[in-house]
Amino acid sequence: MSRSPSKRRPLAPAPGSGSAPRPLPRISQLQHSWVETDSYDRAAFRSLKSDSPSLQELERSGGRLLPHFEGFLFDLFALLFKMNVVMRPAEAVAPSATLYRILIDHVRANDAFDTLRRQTVLDEMRAGLATLLLGDRLLDLLKSERPISRGDMLDFWALDQQEQEIEAREAEADTAAELRGQANPATQRQLDELQQRLRRETDAASRRLNQKASQVRQSINENVDRQRVRFDAPVSSTLNDLEDSQQEAESWSREVGGGGRASAGAQIELGKKLADNTKLKKLAKMVGRMRTQALALRQKLFERSNEEMYEVGLGAEISRLLPQELLALRHPLLRRDFARRFLDRSLSQYSLRGTDTKGRGPMIVCIDGSSSMSGDKEIWAKAVSLTLLDIAQRQRRLFRSICFSSADTPLQILDLNRQLRYVADLNQVFALAEYFPGGGTDFQKPLDAALECLHESRFKHGDVVFITDGECGVDPNWLVEFKRAKEELAFGLVSVVIDVGSSSLGALKDFSDRITTVTQLTSEAGKDIFVAV
Repeated sequence: MSRSPSKRRPLAPAPGSGSAPRPLPRISQLQHSWVETDSYDRAAFRSLKSDSPSLQELERSGGRLLPHFEGFLFDLFALLFKMNVVMRPAEAVAPSATLYRILIDHVRANDAFDTLRRQTVLDEMRAGLATLLLGDRLLDLLKSERPISRGDMLDFWALDQQEQEIEAREAEADTAAELRGQANPATQRQLDELQQRLRRETDAASRRLNQKASQVRQSINENVDRQRVRFDAPVSSTLNDLEDSQQEAESWSREVGGGGRASAGAQIELGKKLADNTKLKKLAKMVGRMRTQALALRQKLFERSNEEMYEVGLGAEISRLLPQELLALRHPLLRRDFARRFLDRSLSQYSLRGTDTKGRGPMIVCIDGSSSMSGDKEIWAKAVSLTLLDIAQRQRRLFRSICFSSADTPLQILDLNRQLRYVADLNQVFALAEYFPGGGTDFQKPLDAALECLHESRFKHGDVVFITDGECGVDPNWLVEFKRAKEELAFGLVSVVIDVGSSSLGALKDFSDRITTVTQLTSEAGKDIFVAV
């Protein structure tokens, strides 16, 4: 009798359940995953996992709860990635992995899963991100002990232990067979007897294992069937989060000025962070608007507004070459002469003279992380900082952030673009975005750290931007020493006071070259800062 097609895919009968015994596969040859895969699938998932700490942590966390969880994660990836999905027969998979086939059947029975697959098939990054999101949600469901109880989980660990014992006996039998060829006739007979005894024990243990696995599977199937509606939420939420988190990940990578194409594992890590962190989502949107505003402003107000041409000399600064030098590039012979004189730094160029001797060096941004800055103030301050980071990268300037709060709280000091071509380090960017110490406010500690930074040779002639709500005082003696050091190092200090709610200029007016106040936390509110630096 033919069966009508169904989205539910029932398990095959347990091996050994029939009346007549049949040859049993060796335990060491059984798989721990249910989806048939090839070397490309395995290599793709291995590469994603090596680049994604979140995938590695999910695998470790699930492995502490159930045996062979890494095989289940690989099954989820294969289900989402492969065009044609072929399931292994039950006889080819270890009994201790039975639960995962039940979970797979319930996940595939969900209508949203087909929609999810259409977005992930043959796309390693999307399939990897969906695997991470779905696996994390299914693990949370298992930890809730609703589909299966803790006792059921212990049953699977018991099955795994039995498999290991059987595998050890199989290895002993193999060793006896190898030694037989090197032994004398008397010893060979003893080894034959040992090998036959081990085979009998192994077969008996395998049949007991399969019988126990059949009982566990039947019990689990009944429990999970009663809870099958709980599998709808993980699949549906993964489908909703996948597209949003990918778009936000692409936006985030673009807005911080990372440049280049990140690896699939790095994009998975970014997508997971954005899917789980509301603050990062808000920050990404704010940075996008600020970045657009800052670029428009800096195109209108060209960088050399305070500089003038005053002489023609020799050098190799491409941006300041005279027009006739550039014309030589069109002639095949003159182009060679141009290259020679470029290496000799003997091309004709104009020199600039400016009245502003401060700034245009590295950026040092001090961000207030006290309790009074929580909420929208924190988001806005960090959005300004990341927009300044984008400007610093475009101008080939180093960028260091100093997040501070009370005097007894350690500073968070991060170099955000020390990589080649001043590309922003996303790990450091996330560290800045997620860190918020809270507590009180102390201005002296971060400003002392900024001075130490400016004493370093690579941070000389830098800009200091100080973002706070202004509620703090400083010691008069310290202020005198700070002003003296400020004159000695000849750096500019721009303070940004977020005067939304309670705020005060306080000591800022005593050590700042310029103070910008912000009354509305919008993208346009930072325009004066972006021009000043």
